[in-house]
Amino acid sequence: MQDIKREIEPELNRCASFFPVVTILGPRQSGKTTLAKNFFSDYSYINLEEPEYYEIAKTDINAFFSMIKMPVIIDEVQRVPELLHKIQAMVDKNKNSGQFILTGSFQQGLQSSISQSLAGRTAVLTLLPFSISEINSAGLDFTRDEFLYQGFMPRHYSENQPVDLLYRSYFQTYVEKDVQSILNVKDKSKFEKFLHLLAGRIGQIVNYESLANDSGVSRTTIEQWISVLESSFIIFKLEPYFENYTKRLIKSPKIYFYDTGLAAYLLRIRNSEQIARDPLVGNLFENMVILEILKAQYAKGLEKNLYYFRDSKGFEIDLIIANDRNIIPVEIKSASTFNKDFSKNLKKFCTFAKNTLNPTVIYSSQTELESEGIKYINFKNCGKWLSV
Repeated sequence: MQDIKREIEPELNRCASFFPVVTILGPRQSGKTTLAKNFFSDYSYINLEEPEYYEIAKTDINAFFSMIKMPVIIDEVQRVPELLHKIQAMVDKNKNSGQFILTGSFQQGLQSSISQSLAGRTAVLTLLPFSISEINSAGLDFTRDEFLYQGFMPRHYSENQPVDLLYRSYFQTYVEKDVQSILNVKDKSKFEKFLHLLAGRIGQIVNYESLANDSGVSRTTIEQWISVLESSFIIFKLEPYFENYTKRLIKSPKIYFYDTGLAAYLLRIRNSEQIARDPLVGNLFENMVILEILKAQYAKGLEKNLYYFRDSKGFEIDLIIANDRNIIPVEIKSASTFNKDFSKNLKKFCTFAKNTLNPTVIYSSQTELESEGIKYINFKNCGKWLSV
């Protein structure tokens, strides 16, 4: 078993030193439980997925807490959000730091419960699947296409679980079962068709009407499905960036997946050799790069500050990183050879966006350089680049 250190650990330690409760959110199987149990190895552990703990927590909260040895890790706390009120009362009496470590994989109800019950009492961190730099730090390395196909779920790297089995199980167990039960989907075939269609629109501006027509459901249903997929850490939106550059800006978000391996599975890509031939290779690569930057931000406990820019004439910047009052414009190219034209849009953008900083091209080439004020970096280093 490969032991891979998580880059969020220093921030986790810092939060547990100042807050009585630390809440770790993230996708199923992203490593939340492993991180919590390894980092807080002397804590007791309760998993609310286990029926006996769940039943006691639901029926008798006082009895539940009387059987707990403090400090404690409570896994999948979103299953019994009522526990948060009791935790609030407990930490108000005893304000010691690091008493509770909570994990959750469904953020919609949990976020609102936290804001109501634990405001000012908990730090909230987000743990996504492994980053490229975490995998590289463990002495492992892969090509662009291998990373895109394999995805970043810990079980593949830590337990050598085959990619096809991992994502088939993940899809059937969590995406279909969990999400469909939350949505109470009546026609599973339409929901499954919608998921495949959504993967086919990765990195594209979301068109609810088109998805509704192609899926055979209403726009309202599509909006509801996308909302739950967001809350379940299956997909995320990249919102457009607005400034007074022009009034003719696109105002709809783009859709990306929290793991490229799941997206590749939904696109019916069955090996890494298919990636380069797939018409969506550029979109998948863009998804991976944006995720790497998002992971680097979350590892430091930062909120997402990522956007894209596009006007009505089709002029686009793939990624805008908002950095205080400045912005970092980024173009993302899956190509493995240097081309000066990659920076064309960046140069144009910098002529009217005067608050730009470090315009950068992230691509597959090993050639890293700076030319005419534009940085060119390899995708494997984008997380480190952001930290500099």
